[in-house]
Amino acid sequence: MTDFGDLSGRSIVVTGAGRGLGLAIAHAVANAGAVVHAADVIAERVDAVVSEIEAGGGSAVGHVVDIAAEDSVAAMFDEIDGPIWDRLLAVNLTGTWLVSKHAAPRLIAQQEGRIVNLASDAALYGSPRLSHYIASKGAVISLTRAMARELGPHGITVNGVAPGIVEGESTVDVPLQRHQLYADLRALQRPQQSDDVVGIVRFLLSDDAAYLTGTTQVVDGGFVMP
Repeated sequence: MTDFGDLSGRSIVVTGAGRGLGLAIAHAVANAGAVVHAADVIAERVDAVVSEIEAGGGSAVGHVVDIAAEDSVAAMFDEIDGPIWDRLLAVNLTGTWLVSKHAAPRLIAQQEGRIVNLASDAALYGSPRLSHYIASKGAVISLTRAMARELGPHGITVNGVAPGIVEGESTVDVPLQRHQLYADLRALQRPQQSDDVVGIVRFLLSDDAAYLTGTTQVVDGGFVMP
């Protein structure tokens, strides 16, 4: 649960951010922890508000945009979407693949090993307004299957784990409504803890799971039942 008014982890577009109410809103949401995408038609105003927010310890990205022109607005959102999408896939998908890429030759050399990838039940539930995150975690599930086929002949198992919302630092900025959705719909009526995931990971790494590969184990208290 976040503090009331806390916007940490959010990206917020503020139009007319160069002066007046738009400027005040830009500063307010920056002070609340958001990354501000400050948009204004005048470049000097954009530069000024970004400098002011950064000088105050906040985070801001400037966009010179004429909101009366559709092409200009579309270009702004293309600029915003690109880094968000690319960064998330780089960490969640490319990062997973790179670790496995460099671990695999060492496991192949010993003709045995275990790889466990971290996915998310959101990729199976299809949560709204999280398409970039869902795409990255859904790709991890597919990558897990492909790697299991590729590495199986070498005695290496590859499985995934798809948790729900695990209480802790990594989910403190998840909106309260989403926490409530899980509380309302999962079969087990208690919050998920790290220990709920650790057990299945330990099992997949053990000899007890020696003949299990290519699977993704959903561990979310029965929120998603594949």
